[in-house]
Amino acid sequence: MAGAPTDWSEAEVAATVRSYLDMLRLEVSGESYVKSQFRKALLPLLSNRSESAIEFKHQNISAVLMKLGLRPIRGYQPAQNYQQSLVPEVQRQLASSPSLVELVLAEALQSPTANPSGTLDFSSASIPSIIHSDGSGRTGAQSGRPDYAAIEARNRALGLAGELAVVDLEYRRLVKAGRTRLARSIDHVSQTRGDGDGFDILSFEESGKEKLIEVKTTRSRAETPFFVSNNELQVSKDRADFYHLVRVFNFGQDSAWFPLRGSLAASCVLEPNGFTALPRPS
Repeated sequence: MAGAPTDWSEAEVAATVRSYLDMLRLEVSGESYVKSQFRKALLPLLSNRSESAIEFKHQNISAVLMKLGLRPIRGYQPAQNYQQSLVPEVQRQLASSPSLVELVLAEALQSPTANPSGTLDFSSASIPSIIHSDGSGRTGAQSGRPDYAAIEARNRALGLAGELAVVDLEYRRLVKAGRTRLARSIDHVSQTRGDGDGFDILSFEESGKEKLIEVKTTRSRAETPFFVSNNELQVSKDRADFYHLVRVFNFGQDSAWFPLRGSLAASCVLEPNGFTALPRPS
């Protein structure tokens, strides 16, 4: 009978982190790669580990990267129950590869290439589990660490593209329901009136009831935190029966979304740094 799994050695952890960061570099550089090939290349460097064990370790690294304020590679669900030695090893390798960190953060400011029309399906995704950033509630800017989410939040072209995708989704939804007149009354208020209303889009339920929609967009995973202004928070409280936050994620790469309804103070964990928001666990 095989013995119980042993902790990964320092050499195994280092090799696995290196493999993951190699994939991340290819991804942010726009080059294709095959995850299974990286797993197979790791096998001779490890002590009798399976490909599934490597995959789980890569999921652990995804969680660590998100805690450190960077985005993970696509396709690996972050797994938080990880060996503690992963954190310093990821930090060490990132510190020795500043060009990789620069590439990832530069991606957060790139203008999107996706056409917003038809980007989003009618069906919403499930609300993700929370992954808090590392640093006791501080943003990367405050803690001196990189912060992909904070940089991406300043990307106005990405924000606008996400809003246009949601306007398109709302229009198609209402037309499909036979409410074309309502669809034509949708107002992209962040463009027609500016940013002072506390929401981006005035849409409607099929009944005619108003929907006040605030859109938050990321190229990264659904678990990525987003930023909420004092005004958005207050409007979500004052008009909770009408307020909807739509989180668009994986934008441009299998774009998807999930909704948070009502007061953001009720639906999100808000960290007092401006505010950083993440959905509350259900």
